[in-house]
Amino acid sequence: MKALFIGGTGTISSAITKQLAEQGHELYLLNRGNRQSTLPDNVINIQADINDESKVAGLISELSFDVVADFIAFEPSQLERDYRLFKDKTKQFIFISSASAYQKPLSDYRITEGTPLANPYWQYSRNKIACEEYLMKQYREQGFPVTIVRPSHTYDERSIPLGVHGRNGSWQVAKRMLENKPVIIHGDGTSLWTMTHNSDFAQGFIGLMGNLHAIGEAVQITSDESLTWNQIYECIASALGVKLNAVHVSSSFLATCSEMDYTGGLIGDKANSVVFDNSKLKRLVPGFTATTRFDQGIKATIRYILDHPELQREDAEFDAWCDKVARAMDGAIAAVKGS
Repeated sequence: MKALFIGGTGTISSAITKQLAEQGHELYLLNRGNRQSTLPDNVINIQADINDESKVAGLISELSFDVVADFIAFEPSQLERDYRLFKDKTKQFIFISSASAYQKPLSDYRITEGTPLANPYWQYSRNKIACEEYLMKQYREQGFPVTIVRPSHTYDERSIPLGVHGRNGSWQVAKRMLENKPVIIHGDGTSLWTMTHNSDFAQGFIGLMGNLHAIGEAVQITSDESLTWNQIYECIASALGVKLNAVHVSSSFLATCSEMDYTGGLIGDKANSVVFDNSKLKRLVPGFTATTRFDQGIKATIRYILDHPELQREDAEFDAWCDKVARAMDGAIAAVKGS
């Protein structure tokens, strides 16, 4: 199989790149080359900014592909560009959308590809919905061979997946755990969530590549494991070898008192209980099963991050904000109790 990935080195795409390279497929990556040192030796890098459409058109003028996948498109105008570039150059175009595009609030916690798409809380999700609508229009009217993939919360060895974190990533929360500082969990921590390891996601994704039955379809790829946020944070603390000091704070309070977009990221996504039904994926990719339990996957992630200090990016602003929120919660309790 001959494939082109736009991006190819991110959390989701890096595992797919690795597995395809190991399987001996002919894989091209089109990106700016910022992480070229991490690529497998047999991957062909086309170094360019995808937004430089004329340059990219020249670089691929003599190429055609079985599959083109865009991992870094977030707005319809970017898909319009992709359509112009690849409409006559690929047998399948895969767009990576987002499970956050599903209806919020949910009318049913069980999510299938038939769950309505609507998110009034998060512009990111509405943009993904608009991207899907554009591509399906091209499929219906022009025969553009589209497959839409909807991942949920996918993680790898380079970042700890969390509900509440700062702009510099998740390390500061792990550091707070190590220092026995209060760690914020949104809501009461009992809503259900799904974490998917990128190696499992990659298997499902590769099964959709070149798959005739996936053309014109939207498919979600997630683990079947459901965890509460309390369990997720307990697994992270356990992997760090510490006891969790949790402070539960309502998502609406966090959204109101933070400059971070917790309205979108929490109320429009992670504060909702979700259970994904992957029956469609399993019909299209017989034998697919996500095999990495979160308590196992997060141990490997923690080990990797502790062994790589460059990934331990501190966030003093977020740390101070967490302290303020924790003190505010203690103060509210004291005020109500009258002490």
